[in-house]
Amino acid sequence: MDPSSSSSRNQTDVPELPGFYFDPEKNRYFRLLPGHNNCNPLTKEGLQSKEREGRRIRLLEEDERPWKKSPRAGLNCALLLQKRHQGLVPGNSYCRLVHELKVSGMRRHKLEVQSSDSSSPNTDNFRLIVADSACERVFTVNDVEHGGCKYGIMNFRGCSKGSLSVEMCDNLYFTNRKVWTRLMYGSGSQSTPREAVAIPLAVFMLCLVGIAQTPGCVSLLPASLFSNSNPDQPGMLCSFKISTAWSCAWCLNPQADKNFSTGLSRRVIITDAVTGRRQTYRIGSDVLAQQFALRAPVLYNGCRSGEIFSIDLRQRARRGNGWKACRFYQESAITSVRILQDENYLLAADMLGTIKLWDLRVTRAVQQYEGHHNEHAYLPLHVSEPEGLVLAVGQDCYTRLWSLGDGSLLRTIPSPHPAGKDSIPSVVFSSQLGGRRGLPGLLMAVRHDLYYFPYNSDYRDRGVPEGDQ
Repeated sequence: MDPSSSSSRNQTDVPELPGFYFDPEKNRYFRLLPGHNNCNPLTKEGLQSKEREGRRIRLLEEDERPWKKSPRAGLNCALLLQKRHQGLVPGNSYCRLVHELKVSGMRRHKLEVQSSDSSSPNTDNFRLIVADSACERVFTVNDVEHGGCKYGIMNFRGCSKGSLSVEMCDNLYFTNRKVWTRLMYGSGSQSTPREAVAIPLAVFMLCLVGIAQTPGCVSLLPASLFSNSNPDQPGMLCSFKISTAWSCAWCLNPQADKNFSTGLSRRVIITDAVTGRRQTYRIGSDVLAQQFALRAPVLYNGCRSGEIFSIDLRQRARRGNGWKACRFYQESAITSVRILQDENYLLAADMLGTIKLWDLRVTRAVQQYEGHHNEHAYLPLHVSEPEGLVLAVGQDCYTRLWSLGDGSLLRTIPSPHPAGKDSIPSVVFSSQLGGRRGLPGLLMAVRHDLYYFPYNSDYRDRGVPEGDQ
């Protein structure tokens, strides 16, 4: 059960009286005062906010305890190991349950971000973070005081004992536009439109929404742009002007590995980054989420109408909706789609807080993940298949982790900061956070702080003596 909602459930048995508030601690009703009373305003919204903050603080205190409740009744390390030795638990189930126990035992540690300019610590709020495939680098978007956003890369180095060091690579690139859409990291051979020669490098694809007279655009940024040790930094590879862009995705399938897609208002555009050639698909709704499959050049799209459909780039565009390879619906606007490695299954989240696992072969939902909170926000969905985990940060600022297999809610992590529209955490989960020597763990960025939740229960911050923990 999600502990963040237990308090509100306990009050459902108390009848609600118009104009009155029931205090569960004092076990009595109090009259709600008008909102314009500046002496001691007692409004329903203020009381609910105070109650949510009190619940968050209680959960933070519980989360700091060294021993936490197991995600499943009767599950503990000793009992699990005993059953494994007796042959009562299959190998796959044993690994999954071990990961669940590790997730329940993760504790929060604050990371100090090192910068080339030690006199200028990071005071800009994180807007979002996204990791590369090895989770050695994390691309960041930070708000700046004068408005807009700036970009950066954090380099991570970990060791087998779980300690983690972070270095921020500064750069001069910033935008006065809000970054509404996803960031995509890709590595391998890429090309610029002016040169037909592939250039091996790591590339970030950034999609920005247009404002006023400035159209939206999709830009390709090389990772080498963010380097404290390289004075001759290369510039932006290329930028494509695209109006009203909501989402973007890069195709890594060899049959179309120079193509990227953008989701727009009532359109999907596939662009060849080498030639600039475009193919347009017209639809009846805004495309808010996109992801390419890896085994085949197939693009999956999630729409504001709740429709999810795919486009096979190997087929020529047809009139009507004949080019849609498969299509199905959820109840609200789709905020994220994630294709599993099997590519027969797809995870989708919407603005009603519904998260479903779909079997693409029969276009039927086979699993649902309860507890996610979303009313209207554009929130991403994360999946880590090696650990069998699904992760999502809700509009209530709680980070929730589910079992990918059976949908059980394994952990609810409260935000270290009070909940607010500008303090929704951005997270990254990795099997090897910090590279090959790292361990599984959760990285959380909220406001200007960065936190690490490692699997290792004996984690010790770098440079901190053991007795000072």
